[in-house]
Amino acid sequence: MSECTHDCSTCSSNCSERKAESLLAPQNELSNVKKVIAVVSGKGGVGKSLITSLLASVSKKKGYKTAVLDADITGPSIPKVFGINERAMSSDGHNLIPARTKSGIGVMSVNLLLENTTDPVVWRGPVIAGVVKQFWTDVIWDDVDFMFVDMPPGTGDVPLTVFQSLPVSGIIVVTSPQELVSMIVEKAVKMADMMNIPVLGIVENMSYFVCDNCDKKHYIYGESHIEEIAAKHGIKNIAKLPIDPSFAAYGDKGDIESADTTALEALAEEILK
Repeated sequence: MSECTHDCSTCSSNCSERKAESLLAPQNELSNVKKVIAVVSGKGGVGKSLITSLLASVSKKKGYKTAVLDADITGPSIPKVFGINERAMSSDGHNLIPARTKSGIGVMSVNLLLENTTDPVVWRGPVIAGVVKQFWTDVIWDDVDFMFVDMPPGTGDVPLTVFQSLPVSGIIVVTSPQELVSMIVEKAVKMADMMNIPVLGIVENMSYFVCDNCDKKHYIYGESHIEEIAAKHGIKNIAKLPIDPSFAAYGDKGDIESADTTALEALAEEILK
């Protein structure tokens, strides 16, 4: 065996000193994003985009420079809930400038690039993952304290690309109360463990409904299991969001920043550090 030169690029040996090559994509040279938080779910329809937009709104209200990267390429909804209708602009034919919400949150989504927002994105996985990566490398985000990444459901190409290419500080897992979802949540948590990314908290959406007449909490989808899941994986921060028609109303009219974020305030205090 030849003497070690400590230059792993020219060596075929698999020794203990060999360091894994980083897959992190370079941040745009005109961007300064300090923390990236991914909002994930094991399945669709649990309100991941809602939680992403609400957490971004809380962050902005607390005075942080905030951005949202919409990584759900085939089902983008972030521009709609924030009431953004214009298309994204290019500064030099290469770099893109994110759109801004009413309060100044920076947003980039594939729907800001399409001719018509209802046009379907019929692309294969690697192409979709490449676009998400470009949203990091080719967008001038400027100074951002907290970037929230609205992820597509599951553990496929895009989540893997985000976890490997972006410097994700932690993830928020969104779930709903059904027993079946508990199993799927654990898949998302275990993927984060595999990628060595901490789980900052779990949000149980549609957790309960408060009756106008009796003022009691009714568990429409069954009793919550969020505490059990959090305890099993050592996750300290949890939040329960009620079934509230006003969320849908604010989102439909593009005014999600006006929605009541009280249920997420305690969680936000813990993750926005």
